[in-house]
Amino acid sequence: MTDRNNTPSSSTPPLVPPTLEDDSFARLRLLRSRRVGVVTYYRMLRDYGTARAALEALPDVARAAGVKDYRICPENVVHAELRAAKAANARLIAHDCAAYPPHLAELDDAPPFLWAIGDIELLHRPLVSIVGARNASSLGTRMARALASGLGEAGFTVVSGLARGIDAAAHLATLESGTIAVQAGGVDVIYPVENTTLAQDIAAQGLRISEQPMGLQPMARHFPSRNRIIAGLSRATVVVEAAAKSGSLITARDALDQGREVLAVPGHPFDARAAGCNMLIRDGAALVRNAADVIDQLGPAKTPAASPPISQAAAPAPQRDIAALHTDILSRLGPSPVAEDQLLRDLAVAPGIATPVLVELELNGHILRHAGGLVSRAD
Repeated sequence: MTDRNNTPSSSTPPLVPPTLEDDSFARLRLLRSRRVGVVTYYRMLRDYGTARAALEALPDVARAAGVKDYRICPENVVHAELRAAKAANARLIAHDCAAYPPHLAELDDAPPFLWAIGDIELLHRPLVSIVGARNASSLGTRMARALASGLGEAGFTVVSGLARGIDAAAHLATLESGTIAVQAGGVDVIYPVENTTLAQDIAAQGLRISEQPMGLQPMARHFPSRNRIIAGLSRATVVVEAAAKSGSLITARDALDQGREVLAVPGHPFDARAAGCNMLIRDGAALVRNAADVIDQLGPAKTPAASPPISQAAAPAPQRDIAALHTDILSRLGPSPVAEDQLLRDLAVAPGIATPVLVELELNGHILRHAGGLVSRAD
């Protein structure tokens, strides 16, 4: 698809930035509209058939949900994002594009778009994620480097989150063999600043990606979304060091929810940085001593089969106004997230009927969506 200088090869058409006339421009505008998350984005496309139709319907949907003076994302906001992407040499990969990573495309909440800087061909190589503590020990960073290096030599591309500590060690060890950094903010925003040189090297030799708009400064709420991508890209996630409550464990839980392998490096029981890894092993994660243990668990590196193009829009479904469902849904939800599939079973209502009501409740701020197809009450 690309060479190491990010030049499109002759075998794959270039990923051209969308123009105002393109449906991809309308889809990006829909995704950037207020209160439209990933799940709502896909549902609006499914219900209305095209992004343009969904954009036209969005103010009415919001109004029905009690949101006054709702305005969709202005065209100039998307134009500004595209200009920023051009300045950063970033390319847009849509969910229905052949360049989209196949494992990530399997997720129900797969990012509709990814901004990418670097070699997008890496997305179609065998991927393994390595994550761990930011305040990693010297032994932990050595382990991360050894694991990443061994996996790289075996033909795997290593995915991590460009954080300090374990992430940085894994990226540094695989600059030559192939590494992918998933960023919590815009792909053109380097965080933490101390990893600026590393980020530049990854852009030149590997790949940086993000689902967030260009120029977005990362906030705490962006990191769990970033973590689901790290887990979703790969066949397996290896946790090197992690406290009992940490972002690395969130990534591991995402991987389990997505049906991926989870492996962990054991540590001393007295070291708080090893508590999360030891818990994962206790609960069934494969124990890792070296790269060979990971390869034994996964088998030899094999290039994943290309996924067929994924249609973003099914036939439009009729808009239904069933106000009685609002009360029923909210009465069944609390602050603890529950599976949406289970909610629908409890309601004994067809998804085609409940979907518009759930969208209205989300736009109105009454419910929140979480990774893994979970929903909770927001108020």
